Amino acid sequence: MPPTIPTPHSFTLTIDGQDVTATVGQSILQVANEHHVEIPTLCYLDGLSVWGGCRLCMVQIVGQARLVAACATAATEDMQVVTQSPQLHDYRQTILQMLFAERNHICSICVANGHCELQSWGQKLGVDHIDLPYRYPDLDVDSSHPRFRLDHNRCILCTRCVRVCDEIEGAHTLDVMGRGIQNMIIHDLNEPWGDSTTCTSCGKCVHVCPTGALSEKGTSVAEMVKRRQFLPYLTVMREAK
Repeated sequence: MPPTIPTPHSFTLTIDGQDVTATVGQSILQVANEHHVEIPTLCYLDGLSVWGGCRLCMVQIVGQARLVAACATAATEDMQVVTQSPQLHDYRQTILQMLFAERNHICSICVANGHCELQSWGQKLGVDHIDLPYRYPDLDVDSSHPRFRLDHNRCILCTRCVRVCDEIEGAHTLDVMGRGIQNMIIHDLNEPWGDSTTCTSCGKCVHVCPTGALSEKGTSVAEMVKRRQFLPYLTVMREAK
């Protein structure tokens, strides 16, 4: 007889007052996604490691004073999760305002206009104006690569590009340099993208980017549609090895 494959232990918790089933090891965000409960995210992408940097997926746990990141918090039995409340709505609006104010996100001339996750969440969460002072830093646009472009003005430092380049492509061409508002995505040792000796020109970093920061050359306003069909397949193949 073939060996019996043990079934992962399941348990029950509540999300917004509804009983849901989870499996040991799942995060709150994974459980919510399985049960079609929408929690805003920007840095999280299924198939990549958890970063927990954007803080947009913060939720409330009944009995705990502080908010927790749904992507990085394990679901536990009898946990009571709140994903929608006035406090969370205000918090998420503030996070989005900070992202819009930190750099120069001018949607009307962006290649990702209409296909941008930052813009989409702004619309869904009612961010129709910015109360914070704009920083308007003087940032470069790296067009040295023959196929792709990196516009630091539109980057929200979600590090999806860094993680997909390292974890899926295995090149680790991209990384993060600097602190505070000087925090930047770099190629190799802060070289122009076109001079990189490690970049495979696969385009995975471009297609996981949630904004117009990474784009294909030759695209104009509202034309940059991101294609991520490769990610689940490559993740399964990586796990199989």
